Amino acid sequence: MTEIDPRELRDAFGAFMTGVTVVTSHDVDGAPLGFTANSFSSVSLDPPLVLVCLANSSRNYDSLSNADGFAVNILAETQKDVSNTFARPVEDRFASVDWQRGPHGSPVFDGVSAWFDCSMFKTVDAGDHLILIGKVEAFENSPYPGLGYARGAYVTPAAEAEALSNSANLKVSALIEHQGKVLLADDGNGRLILPEIKVGKDGATAALRRLIDASGTDAEPGFIYSVYEDEARETQHISFLCQASGDTATQGAFTDLSPSTLMDIADPVVCTMLERFAGENRMGNFGVYYGNQVSGKVRPMTSGS
Repeated sequence: MTEIDPRELRDAFGAFMTGVTVVTSHDVDGAPLGFTANSFSSVSLDPPLVLVCLANSSRNYDSLSNADGFAVNILAETQKDVSNTFARPVEDRFASVDWQRGPHGSPVFDGVSAWFDCSMFKTVDAGDHLILIGKVEAFENSPYPGLGYARGAYVTPAAEAEALSNSANLKVSALIEHQGKVLLADDGNGRLILPEIKVGKDGATAALRRLIDASGTDAEPGFIYSVYEDEARETQHISFLCQASGDTATQGAFTDLSPSTLMDIADPVVCTMLERFAGENRMGNFGVYYGNQVSGKVRPMTSGS
């Protein structure tokens, strides 16, 4: 078993804590089992612990309460069908997914945003649920944006973007991150900027995709990180937090957000946003800003404590 890198684990926690998950394990005969859940949270980085909640009425209760471990699969935005399958009483749920045994033995899925393979650390009775606390033995994440769920409906980056695409003067920027560094470009005057593009008739999702393609990174469209009105310029801005799996770019370079770097940011609003990102990234706990270029509110994205 490879040693867990706390920084990489923290980044994975911060990026995916709001996603829809499928919790998997196996029964006493070794057959795979799993169920859809959105009650996943980080508990500790040292040791690396996560928790999920299991209803006492679950048909998997006996197997999971006595299991030696479990895995948490954070579904990608294209995996609504997987979520639906594992939320229903389907006889062979695993027939519809590509999966393999993780390093600790629980089933992990292909094409997910992330997975965490855990040994069982502790179980806690909590009313009509059992809290399963697992120690992360291995994990893997990808740049694929996660699938969210709110108010009885799935939420994806594309849906969020189009819901905000009514402005006639809308700009999209990409906060593309890799291991704490952010892709920044030169504005031609010796100052630094985020990749940015004006939204056309094809909408914000298509504009973001063009922006990422032009950057030459392997990033995937991510979730909205900041929405604000620049009242002085009569424009609306949406910034997306996107993850790249590598540090290659054809436009700009991945840069540490040091104080000297932040001093070189051309737009004061973007500088403030990047200062916030630097702090949140250290803690692995992100929020979404809503407001204007002067003031607003940050709403937490994660469901952890």
